[in-house]
Amino acid sequence: MDIERVLSVSARQAIRAEFSFDPRAPLIVCVEFGVEGGPRALWRIGRDLLRQGLRSRSGVGDIQIWPSNPENRATAWLQLTSGDMAALFELPIPPLSEWLDHTYALVPAGHELSGVDWDVTTTDLLAG
Repeated sequence: MDIERVLSVSARQAIRAEFSFDPRAPLIVCVEFGVEGGPRALWRIGRDLLRQGLRSRSGVGDIQIWPSNPENRATAWLQLTSGDMAALFELPIPPLSEWLDHTYALVPAGHELSGVDWDVTTTDLLAG
């Protein structure tokens, strides 16, 4: 998906964001950001946080997302913070919302942990 990084009031940078979803880890969405010929950065974002942020302000701390204009819902702001650095991106809501709907068709809300074998998970956690 083509998005823009907001550098200042009058400057923006074209960014390629590749969203991916693994049904075996259904609580998160991975987003790889990159510029042509430049470095890439991978972020993991809570799937529910991303979905809620397309409708209303969501997240605290390192990841925050909110619609830029709640009336027309054409774009959303995504702010990522790491240490003393922050980046603000503008995302198109319609294709992202459609993609997210597909992830919820694969693993419905409320069923993210239904495939977890809690006995094995507990044993693994206690074993270190």
